[in-house]
Amino acid sequence: MRRLCLSLAAVCLLPGIAWGDGARKPVTVTPILSTATTASGQPIALPAGPVTVGVSRYVIEPGAKLPVHKHPSQRYAYVQAGNLTVYDVDTGQRFDYKPGDFIVEVLDQWHYGENTGAVPVELLVIDQTPAGTTVNTVTKP
Repeated sequence: MRRLCLSLAAVCLLPGIAWGDGARKPVTVTPILSTATTASGQPIALPAGPVTVGVSRYVIEPGAKLPVHKHPSQRYAYVQAGNLTVYDVDTGQRFDYKPGDFIVEVLDQWHYGENTGAVPVELLVIDQTPAGTTVNTVTKP
């Protein structure tokens, strides 16, 4: 017991190890987004039962335009670089995203995106689909 107390005291006295040195915190949490709805205002809907989480990296070159498509299951994206514009074909809405933005994509609505900037768009994309399913994009015929 005495050894444990001495060990804890030593850790507490070491500056910058567990509690920071006053100038810099060892862990910083910056909220990016908190929402219960998609970009177009739909409630976020997850598949019933077990889900498969898929993570992909997308790079969209300047001027490139994605085909019109929809997602039957929830998709999220974090914009790491570039400027992305998404057009919701069903509602006519336009969404402009820049680095640092977190996107809760529209659910089961036809839409497309395009790189409207001069540098590649880099996205970290997260899909939540029914267990065993890996495809979450349906392109318009």
